[in-house]
Amino acid sequence: MAKEELLEFEGTVTEVLPDGNFRVRLDNDHQILAYAAGKMKKNRIRTIEGDRVVVEMSPYDLDRGRINFRHKAEGNAPPPGARRQQNFRRR
Repeated sequence: MAKEELLEFEGTVTEVLPDGNFRVRLDNDHQILAYAAGKMKKNRIRTIEGDRVVVEMSPYDLDRGRINFRHKAEGNAPPPGARRQQNFRRR
């Protein structure tokens, strides 16, 4: 299936489930099961309950989707000048 055939919807994360799954309520009041896209996992973009997200869905399965984008909220941004904690990995 080509990427042009995917459907995009906006919604709100209502529940965080194990294994990187999320319950998302779409703007048209449908509730689906979604997972984070690979780029979101790679860049460690955290998704929590109440976040506004863009979900891609296949026209063949309208109960599952992929979270493609998380909208930034004003309350989630760190204050200016705040330092980020660095994660060091041992090899």
